[in-house]
Amino acid sequence: MAYTGHFSTSLRGKIYTLAQSGTQVMDFYPADAIVLGEGTNIINNPSLENRAKRKAISRKMILSLIDVAKEKGDLVRTKHYWNAYHCLSKVIISNNKMYGKYCKNRFCTICSAIRKADLINKYYSTMIKWNDVHFVTLTVKSCKAHALNKYINGMFRAFTLIHNRCKKRHQRGKGIKLIGVKSLECNFNPIAKTYNPHFHLIVANKEIAELLKNEWLFQWKSNKTLYTYHIAQHIRPIRDLKHDLIEIIKYGSKIFTEPDLKKKSIKANNIKIYAYALDNIFTAMKGKRIFDRFGFDLPQQLIKKAKIKRIADFEEWEFPAKTNDWINPETGECLTGYIQSPELCYLLDECIDTSLH
Repeated sequence: MAYTGHFSTSLRGKIYTLAQSGTQVMDFYPADAIVLGEGTNIINNPSLENRAKRKAISRKMILSLIDVAKEKGDLVRTKHYWNAYHCLSKVIISNNKMYGKYCKNRFCTICSAIRKADLINKYYSTMIKWNDVHFVTLTVKSCKAHALNKYINGMFRAFTLIHNRCKKRHQRGKGIKLIGVKSLECNFNPIAKTYNPHFHLIVANKEIAELLKNEWLFQWKSNKTLYTYHIAQHIRPIRDLKHDLIEIIKYGSKIFTEPDLKKKSIKANNIKIYAYALDNIFTAMKGKRIFDRFGFDLPQQLIKKAKIKRIADFEEWEFPAKTNDWINPETGECLTGYIQSPELCYLLDECIDTSLH
């Protein structure tokens, strides 16, 4: 179970509501905690430092998104962003395991990384058996923010029509079966202030790739409006399946997780992260199935039910504002020892644009 470690602090089985009720706690009541899942190992686990890095990045990015949502007057999205901001803000550690509450939002870099690992584990063993795997990009022309939702809905509708049409041909013995996975992504052009939604796909062979490209161009053909271009669609063979699978599983708004940029080059190229554009993309993608499969089923997997248990021997750790690690408030000890690079500090402090232009 990937999303492990949810917890609540309690006293003798009762939820601890001292802060809300003002109830006095008797000294002889032993405090305990209710946890869900197996927890995350904190011993010799390099991924824990990466998780601290993602937490620090998420907090900075999400505060910018909150500012944008507030300026737009979108109270619902503001609430969702705050939920992501508090993801893993407080954790408990017991028996060298960390437990915490995950927000499971798409725009949370921690939860996106966990989701990515889950999908790779689910799909890779099946897709590696495909003999002639190809990478396909299907796109439409760029649009302004007000039309983004319409274009994305149109893309999903177009792919459904293509899939149904090809499925009927295959059932009649007149065509091949479409087999693959697809992921929605959207880029932003800050100069033209336009958005380019597109599908990335991994398909079982070149024949499927060519068919999808031709059907996509046919589907968007119109005598009145040019919705896409032949040159904008791309097909290439895949040499490293795991690498490309990771690429299309990454959430579709190009949120960085591990920028490898030098401070000098950031300044020289005037790099910006446009929070208002990210918010527009998140809004347009809300409720959409970003990653999906077609034409094949996954092997049935045993679903492990998350265990709920009570623990008495634990420590509470926090990820305070303006820090980059979980800290034990009693001892001041840092959990992972992660230190943010000067390049990343500069990127997060100086390069986020929250204006609504």
